[in-house]
Amino acid sequence: MARITPPVRRRLSDRIAAAATRRMFGRSLEPAAVTAHHRGVLWSQLLGEVVLLRARHHLPERLRSLVEHRVAVVIGCSWCIDFGAMLALRVGISAQDVLAVPDYAASPAFSDLEKRAMAFADAATATPPRVTDDMVAGMRADLGDAGVVELAHLVALENQRSRLNHALGITAQGFTDATVCALPAVHAAAPSPAAVTPGRGPA
Repeated sequence: MARITPPVRRRLSDRIAAAATRRMFGRSLEPAAVTAHHRGVLWSQLLGEVVLLRARHHLPERLRSLVEHRVAVVIGCSWCIDFGAMLALRVGISAQDVLAVPDYAASPAFSDLEKRAMAFADAATATPPRVTDDMVAGMRADLGDAGVVELAHLVALENQRSRLNHALGITAQGFTDATVCALPAVHAAAPSPAAVTPGRGPA
């Protein structure tokens, strides 16, 4: 249960937003319900997510989902792991690949680019961040400038989501099977960028 319960009385606009998320995902989203206590926080999040959904994506959908899921795993946000796993399954990522994200560097399930993108996510999520010029140069060669900007923004955004949910005690809602959305016991043990060897994943 979240550390702060949702408000008993909600504004009409908030109820409309909740109805929209129920249509999209089958249920209301607890983070939105809790942040409804602060209208500015709620709507800045919702509008930002809508704009992001409608924006042109320079990254493949699979890569986006894997990076978001990796950040949630590193931070240890069970809600984001649960919700992110559902979204990953929706775009065709297998449950086996979702379960391999905590140990992605050693997994043959991911391409070299996917591994380096998740290593970038680890480095950008670390405190203090440890992204290097070489990492960015490698990403630029594969993704272009717009792709690197999108990647960095995606990592920062998932950090914001995961850390907010974690701080408020918002936990998994059961969007996916308990095995798929389980919080890994070693979620904080992010491998160093050097541990991701180019060429180990499928092309």
